[in-house]
Amino acid sequence: MVVSRDKAPTPQETFMQMAQAAGLRGRLLLTIGMLVLVRLGVWIPVPGIDRQAFQNNISDSPLIGFLDLFSGGGLRALGIFALGILPYINASIIMQLLTAALPSLEDLQKNEGEAGRRKISQITRYVALAWALLQSTGIAIWVSAFAETPNPGFLFYAETALALTAGSMFVMWVSESITERGVGNGASLLIFINIVAVLPKSLGDTVALAQSGDRDIIGRVIILLLVFLITIVGIVFVQEGSRRIPIISARRQVGRKLYRERTSYLPLRLNQGGVMPIIFASAVLILPGSLAQFTNNNIFISVAQYLSPSGPTPWLYVAFYLLLILFFSYFYASLIINPVDMAQNLKKMGASIPGIRPGRATSEYVERVLNRLTFLGAVFLGLVAIVPTAVESATRVPTFQGLGATSLLILVGVAIDTAKQIQTYVISQRYEGMVKQ
Repeated sequence: MVVSRDKAPTPQETFMQMAQAAGLRGRLLLTIGMLVLVRLGVWIPVPGIDRQAFQNNISDSPLIGFLDLFSGGGLRALGIFALGILPYINASIIMQLLTAALPSLEDLQKNEGEAGRRKISQITRYVALAWALLQSTGIAIWVSAFAETPNPGFLFYAETALALTAGSMFVMWVSESITERGVGNGASLLIFINIVAVLPKSLGDTVALAQSGDRDIIGRVIILLLVFLITIVGIVFVQEGSRRIPIISARRQVGRKLYRERTSYLPLRLNQGGVMPIIFASAVLILPGSLAQFTNNNIFISVAQYLSPSGPTPWLYVAFYLLLILFFSYFYASLIINPVDMAQNLKKMGASIPGIRPGRATSEYVERVLNRLTFLGAVFLGLVAIVPTAVESATRVPTFQGLGATSLLILVGVAIDTAKQIQTYVISQRYEGMVKQ
């Protein structure tokens, strides 16, 4: 097969490499096997619990529905993988916040190289273990009301907490194994496969609704599907969109050789935070309703009613949701990119932005561009979060309630990142073959 070194790999070349290249094939098989193993573990039940009573109790809980999305139904089934990858994700977010707040961790990440990153990864694992113990203990206390034996003792709490914690740690190991020896990011792929697991039921319910014979229902289903397709296309464009700031490297001399000025660019993504702003905003909005359900407090009940899309003030829900997305977009962008550090690094490399002086002027310029991009990205996230839900309410087709904006962003983002990693591997195999020739 003839390929060009200057072109991206074609689908034919990619599939040929996936089938023939032993390295890529082994990585793909490892990834698929690990994902299947995790999906099977979701349905291994934690012993000693009346599942029917438990599921009847949580059927209307918005918090359980939100968390159950990321465990692929494991939380409702109360399997040993009910916590899934959530403790590890929470630990990663906590470590990102601590790295930005504590100079010692920041120094470990920036100046210690690979050894520092390994140490931070080890600390993240310990935080994930502590978080999993805390969550599993809380779940054990919560589900004790649905135990098969009345008044369960300490042994029930210990067994349930240990089973859930061990399951979460195993899922964390699977995630890291996929990242190191498989294809794609392990944590993202686990969330991806858990969301995909609920798609057949949603699609089946939608098809059954469309087959009811009512033309009005068929039209509403078609409109909803078109909105979802347009949203996916928009997500692809925005996820791939970036602002390229031109950079000129200064002329330099090494020995007797003079290197000319080189022009490159600094890519700033339109959506720096990805799906995280929507996840944080959704969690904050769900919190009052969950507290009202568990405490029966009148204050929480009133707040939950006003901050509900079906409450007396849906406009307040939309406005608060958009403000939360905007806030978390800026917050997460500030964690990912530091304009001052970026300006200092450019100055150390002898590079500069045309028309902008090095140092403080460069950092201010990057900050202005980043703020504008973050605002546009936040507006897009707000539209993605609001429009599908609004169309779903207008068409009165409830079968896609589990597949909202957060799910679409995760599905599209993970699919794009995994496809890029496979293409990168194919390109490396191509150049390796050229060197051997």
